[in-house]
Amino acid sequence: MSQSYVIAIASGKGGTGKTTIAVNLAAYCARSNSKVQYLDCDVEEPNGHIFLKPKINIKKDVTVQIPQVDSEKCIGCGKCGKICRFSAIVHIKDNKVLTFEQLCHSCGGCIRVCPTDAIRPKKLKIGDIEIGQSDNLDFVQGKLNIGNIRTPSLIKEVKTQIKKDYLSIIDVPPGTSCSVVEAVKGTDFVILVTEPTPFGLNDLKLAVGLVKKMKLPFAVAINRDGIGNDQVEKYCRTENIDIALKLPDDRAIARAYSTGQLILDQHEKSFSNLFKFVKNIRSKRYAKR
Repeated sequence: MSQSYVIAIASGKGGTGKTTIAVNLAAYCARSNSKVQYLDCDVEEPNGHIFLKPKINIKKDVTVQIPQVDSEKCIGCGKCGKICRFSAIVHIKDNKVLTFEQLCHSCGGCIRVCPTDAIRPKKLKIGDIEIGQSDNLDFVQGKLNIGNIRTPSLIKEVKTQIKKDYLSIIDVPPGTSCSVVEAVKGTDFVILVTEPTPFGLNDLKLAVGLVKKMKLPFAVAINRDGIGNDQVEKYCRTENIDIALKLPDDRAIARAYSTGQLILDQHEKSFSNLFKFVKNIRSKRYAKR
């Protein structure tokens, strides 16, 4: 694989095995001497490091700009509050302005409309990016500060670390929220991880609806195959969705997961097939160019 390619590993709900598949696929690619990096964009609770055990070499603060109001310059015109769609800055009375840091989206509109130059940008730290190495695998993760809600902003910064000429594997937050949208946006392919249960199927349908809306190519990976029924497979056949991986319900996998170990030794063939699937999809894309 000599050309850049970005794969997002996502799921409609938590607990489906998304990280298990993401870290093991990344590790398998690295063992196959591919230029690969793993990016943990599940920034509220990143856990890929538990399995990949990287050596962190670089740590960067991630900041955003929020408004800071000089009360002596403020004339109480209220223009800042009127332009803010999120009510992050509000004029109350007596030329007093309240700012709500967690509501601010850092658009800078309030700064631009202030007629007296009373609003200036101030930096707010929202988290960190850690960069390191795990054997032949490049590792990146974002860690959101506790109490902060700027998840999409931090995910966006993590994705700036995507390297050219690499296979980049993004571990996406669970669900279908704006954080997921930010993580999968601009990727080349999405693998939706699910489990063969009614809850798994319900949330898979939500995730499929999201990636279709974003016009992203995708396939499904079924984890814990054998625990439920065949409704997920029937749904995929009906909707003409490829199933890229079926990982069995194996006690050895649960045991490895609970101790922070990879499962490549037990299920190397499964990830070899997934890697071949990815290479085939990638080759087809570049053949069309």
